[in-house]
Amino acid sequence: MTGGFTFWDTQTWSFVVTLSILFGAMLLANLLRRKIKILRYSLLPSSVLGGFLVLIADLIYKRIFGRSMFELFVLESLTYHGLGLGFIALAWRHLEGVKGRKARRDVFHTATVTVGGYLIQAIVGLAITTVLFYLIGSFAAGGILLPMGYGQGPGQAFNWGSTYENTYGFLNGSSYGLTVAAMGFVSACVGGVFFLNRPESRKKYAHIGAEVRDNLTIRDYIRENEIPVSESMDKLTVQFGLVFLTYAVAFVSMWALYKFVLAPAGGFAMNTVNPLIWGFNFLIGTVWAILFKNIGNTLRAKGIIHREYTNNFMLNRISGLMFDLMVVASIASIDLSAFRHREFWIPIVLLCAAGAVVTFFYTRRVCDHLFPDYRDEMFLSMYGMLTGTASTGVILLREIDPQFSTPASHNLIYQNLWAIVLGAPMLLMLGFVPRSMTHLFVCFGILIALFGMILLIQYRDRIFRRGAAKK
Repeated sequence: MTGGFTFWDTQTWSFVVTLSILFGAMLLANLLRRKIKILRYSLLPSSVLGGFLVLIADLIYKRIFGRSMFELFVLESLTYHGLGLGFIALAWRHLEGVKGRKARRDVFHTATVTVGGYLIQAIVGLAITTVLFYLIGSFAAGGILLPMGYGQGPGQAFNWGSTYENTYGFLNGSSYGLTVAAMGFVSACVGGVFFLNRPESRKKYAHIGAEVRDNLTIRDYIRENEIPVSESMDKLTVQFGLVFLTYAVAFVSMWALYKFVLAPAGGFAMNTVNPLIWGFNFLIGTVWAILFKNIGNTLRAKGIIHREYTNNFMLNRISGLMFDLMVVASIASIDLSAFRHREFWIPIVLLCAAGAVVTFFYTRRVCDHLFPDYRDEMFLSMYGMLTGTASTGVILLREIDPQFSTPASHNLIYQNLWAIVLGAPMLLMLGFVPRSMTHLFVCFGILIALFGMILLIQYRDRIFRRGAAKK
């Protein structure tokens, strides 16, 4: 015993036990998916199913022992940091440049579909919760968490739900956001299964049913001049080191901005800008990762650095690990007691149902127009991403394009920068919507205007062609 620390203290084992339960739930979920036909064909990711298994197990545990088997802080920390670490791992990957005018145009169009999905989800969500605010007293700004949960995933849904809860008094805000995100995964699976089981889909893709086995060589996993897999330091350790050090730099930059700029300014800056900064930990971490990667590329081009330290395969696995942990922890941390209040569950039901329907039909319509050569592939990937995460989109895409032979997966990867640029105005409004009903209505009008601009960009060719025909 040293300084009050004991190896048998429950606090010593709390974090490890939590991780063990979460990983065990995912392994059990994966086993159930393989053995139970309805689960196998449901397209529900193992991390999502595992999260629901843990949620049910914890509910039973509470009934028996009167307390949760988790420390909520640990689950919420895994959700928050999993998002940032996963995006940083993706940003460190080496990607070949987008080539060809059509390829660049499709990437840009993909970004407009993404941002358009966020905007229409926000518009529908705010319309629902504003009406419910006057009818049953629901939190009026809660509707803007629909694109955070559906479009951005559980990490952002938790970030902003928690911010609204702590800053603006949104009761059970964090559970609200996480519930929306969890139902987003369900919506992705239900919509995907519905689409794939239409008579025309079954006929068109009947030849795709057998399991596709990878036919890869070592060159598919290792680029030229990379460091060895294992020498004085394991190669995977290097990847984790780069990811975590980048995240630490992101934290220091956010803390410095808070300490020396926002805190002295107080008032508006602390209530509006500060939550934005900490809520976009993943974006700031991504920016630092891209900056460090470009510095490394420059040093390597000048001959100062001679070897390649990053490995795409390992970085993909790190991001997958972080996102799986984020998903299972986020669902496990939902407070089911919040469903006792109608101000909580009525908006949830309406938001999730409306979000699934509007996202399905918007995505289908716009993908038919923008991607006529591979409309089904783009629809499934975009619908999956706009209701779950990028990995959910890939899961749906693989059902009809298992070898990723169409540009759909390529578009998903490269559209992020354009999506950040086009979606920035909406993201900035997250700190303004809950401040008052006046702020909400002003932001609602701006969202409608932004959505109109996105539609104008997407249908500009058809609009201008009609205008020229009239002349």
